[in-house]
Amino acid sequence: MSNEFPTATEIAASVRARKTSARETTAAALARIAALDHKVNSFTDVLAERALAAADRVDARVKAGEAPPLAGSPFAVKNLFDVAGIATRAGSKINRERAPATEDSILIRRLEQAGAVLVGALNMGEYAYDFTGENVHDGAARNPHDLAHMTGGSSSGSGAAVAAGLVPLALGSDTNGSIRVPASFCGLFGLKPTYGRLSRAGTFPFVASLDHLGPLARSAADLAASYDAMQGPDPEDPACAGRLPEPAAKEIDKGIAGLRIATLGGHFARMGEPDAFAAVTRVAAALGARETVELPEATRARAAAYVITAAEGATLHLERLRTRAADFDPDVRDRLLAGALIPAAWTIAAQKLRRWYRTRVLEVFERFDVLLAPAAPVRAPKIGQKTFVLDGNTLAVRPNIGIYTQPISFIGLPVGAVPVWLDKGLPIGVQVIAPPWREDVALRVAYALERGGVSTAPVAAL
Repeated sequence: MSNEFPTATEIAASVRARKTSARETTAAALARIAALDHKVNSFTDVLAERALAAADRVDARVKAGEAPPLAGSPFAVKNLFDVAGIATRAGSKINRERAPATEDSILIRRLEQAGAVLVGALNMGEYAYDFTGENVHDGAARNPHDLAHMTGGSSSGSGAAVAAGLVPLALGSDTNGSIRVPASFCGLFGLKPTYGRLSRAGTFPFVASLDHLGPLARSAADLAASYDAMQGPDPEDPACAGRLPEPAAKEIDKGIAGLRIATLGGHFARMGEPDAFAAVTRVAAALGARETVELPEATRARAAAYVITAAEGATLHLERLRTRAADFDPDVRDRLLAGALIPAAWTIAAQKLRRWYRTRVLEVFERFDVLLAPAAPVRAPKIGQKTFVLDGNTLAVRPNIGIYTQPISFIGLPVGAVPVWLDKGLPIGVQVIAPPWREDVALRVAYALERGGVSTAPVAAL
C-alpha cells in the first residue's frame, strides 16, 4: 500500500489481494499506538496479543479463499463495549471493580466475522454523560489536530484514535451527539444509525430510549462497510429492530441525482459561531440545496431530550449515587443528582412532546430526502474551557455542545457527520440527516461530498 494511512477498506482490499497481511497491518497499528498514543491519550487498553492472534486467523481465512470485507482492518471500541477479558469501564472509576467481561459485544463479534481486528478499548467521558472528552479518571483525550483542544465526547478516544491514524475505524456511542461531536471536532466521518438499527447488547447503557451505537472513520466507504457488517436483528437487545440487513456499501456511489436536499433553519441557524453556519453553506452549495426548512419546536425538543436524559440516566445510577457519590466525576454526579429530582410529570410531558415532534418531522421528510444542519455550534474548544459565547450569551461548554445534535437523536433519525475544513485551523462538522432506516441515503451524500473534495478526513500531523 503506497498510502501511509490507508482506510479500512483499502487495507482489506490489499489483504484480500495478498499484497500485505493482516498480521503486518495489525503490527504496524500496534507500533503506532505504542509510539504516539501518549500524545492523544485515546486508549485505555491495548490488546496486542489478542490482536495479533486474530490477524493470523484472518490471514488463514484469506489463504483458504475467503474474502472478508474488512480483512485485516484494525479497529478499536469505546470502553463501554464488552471486551472479553477486561472490565467494561464506561469511563468510570467505579466500573473498574467489575469482573472482566466473559464475551465480546455482538458488534465486535460481527466486525471480527467481517475480518476486522480489534486492537483495544478507548477513553470516553464518564458513563457517556459528557460532550468534552475530559475524563477525570483517565485524563482528557486530546484533539490530534491541536493537542490543546478537546476531542469532543463522549466518544473521545474514538475520535482521537482515528484522527491520529492509530486505527482507521472505531466504534462509539451516541445518545445526544457523542459520535457526531467527536467527528466534528476531530475532522472525521461518523454515522449514527436509526434508533434500533444496530444491537446494543454487550454494552454499558446510558439512556436506554436514546442510546445508539455506530462507527467513526476517515472515509464514507469505511462507515458503510462497517455499518453493513454490524447490521442484523438481535433478540438480546429489546430495542433492536427485527429488520434484515439492508446493505449500504454497494450503492454508496449512486450519487445524489434526484435527492431533495434542504438546509435546516430556525433552531439550527441560531446560537452558533459563524464557522458552524459557513460549513453548512459550503456543503449545501456543493449539493445544490437551495431550500431552507424548519423543524417545528426543535428548541423544545432539545429541552425534552435533556429531561429524558437526566431522568433515565439518574435512574440507572441511583444506587451508585447513594453509595459511591465521591467516586463520580463531580460534573457528571451533579447532573445525575439533578436528574433524580425531576418530577415524573416533566418526563411524561417530554415523552408526549417526543411523539408529537416525531410526527411533525416525518411530515417534513415527505418533502425532502436529506436535511443539513451544523454538527456543533463551535470548533473544538480548548481543554479545560468552561464557557463560550454564543449569540452574545455566555454559556457552559459541557451541556451546550449538543445544541444541534440533540433534537435529531431525540427521535432516532439516522445521521452522517461530514467534516469541513474552512481554513488551516480546526475542522467543523455538518449533519446529513435522513429519514428513518435510510442510512444508505446519508452515506451516499457523505460519499459524494468526499469524492467532490468538500469533506476530507486527513490524519493529523502529530
